[in-house]
Order: sequence, then C-alpha cells, then structure tokens
Amino acid sequence: MALLEVNDLQVNYGLIRAVKGVSFKVEQGEIVALIGANGAGKTTIMHAINGIIPKAGGNVVFDGNDITATPAHKLVGMGLAQVPEGRRIFGELSVFDNLKLGYYCKNDAKHFNEKLEEMYTHFPILKERSRQIAGTLSGGEQQMLAMSRALMSDPKLLLLDEPSMGLSPLYVSNVFEIIKQVNKLGTTVLLVEQNAKMALSIANHAYVLEIGNISASGTGAELLGNESIQKAYLGG
Repeated sequence: MALLEVNDLQVNYGLIRAVKGVSFKVEQGEIVALIGANGAGKTTIMHAINGIIPKAGGNVVFDGNDITATPAHKLVGMGLAQVPEGRRIFGELSVFDNLKLGYYCKNDAKHFNEKLEEMYTHFPILKERSRQIAGTLSGGEQQMLAMSRALMSDPKLLLLDEPSMGLSPLYVSNVFEIIKQVNKLGTTVLLVEQNAKMALSIANHAYVLEIGNISASGTGAELLGNESIQKAYLGG
C-alpha cells in the first residue's frame, strides 16, 4: 500500500473547478514531484491534501487512513507535515522558538533535544542563530528554518511547496541537497516546485499538471529526457 493515495481529487474555487479529478500515489521512501506552470493547481492540491481547503470530490488516503475530512491541525500528529509556500515562519519569535513550536504535538522532552540537535546538524547556521529573531534571517535561512520546523514533528511524509522560491542559486542547490539528505534518512517527500529541472533531478516519480489535470507522469529521469517536457518546462 502506498503511503499517500490521492484518488480523483477535485477542488473548486467558487464556480471554477481548479483541480479536475487528479489521482496519484506516493510510495514509502520516495521523492515525488508535482511540476507545472503557475495556475496549474499544484499548491491547491497540496492544500487539499493537508486539509487547508475543502475538497469538492475524491478522497485522500494517508498511511492506510482516509484523511479526506480530517482537519489540518490533526494531520501533524498522524505524521504529515507541510512546509508552505512563502515559508510562513513566526517572524517575531526566535529560531529556537520556531523549532520548539514544530514539536508541539510531541511530549518527550528528551526526544525534543535529540530532534533539535538533529536539525542543527542538518542546518548548522540555525544553531548559530538559535536566539536570533527569525524574521531577520535571510530568505535561504528562513527556508531552512521552515523545513526544520516541519521535520521537528518526525513526519512520515513531508509536503514541500515551492522550497526554492525567491532563493539565490546557491541556496537553491543547498535546499535540494538537504531534501535528498532528509529523504535518505527515511522521510518520504512530496514536492511542488516550479524549478522543474531541479525537482525532476531528485524525484523518483513526477507528475506534470496542466490546468487542474495530470498531463504526463513518469520517473524523474524519464521526464527530464522527454522532449516535450524539455520545451515546455526546462527551457529546451
């Protein structure tokens, strides 16, 4: 059984059907990418999976449980965490306090310290800045903090929404390396990303979205080598 199954997902914005019956799976241990142009429905799908917006049809199954109607605040405790587009850190709090909030659904103080040190190992700059107000970090550092905050909950599945948005090329490379490291340590990843080349280069499987529908799918390598995908999304 797949870790995540999205079956005939439909989402409406008023009278407009933004997602028109999308189905895909994410297997345990994979990195799966959703790519497509602005307005294709990528972020809408993420929000629907995570219970942030209502679904007009279809269902979502996570770790064997139907979560179609599960409220967003209960999903973290079930093992599903999201890093939203735009990072959405708590800008007036310290780096440490942001990480502590990521652990809110856990009770084990000893494990908190272990997870904190794990995040500081992944992101050494956060240890240096642990008492710094998060809103004063650079964009790349804020993205690292947003990822760390989500990982503090020990998720089985990490949803990443446009992690490279607004970052310098150096930070983009760093973030994608971290995604690969996190995945190797056992966290399954569903990645929405407009930088299609980078996303496909690390994805086990990928799906191309066009105006609320899946128009193509395959392994990351297959889609990287697809001439029509190259022309449409990779500048080929």
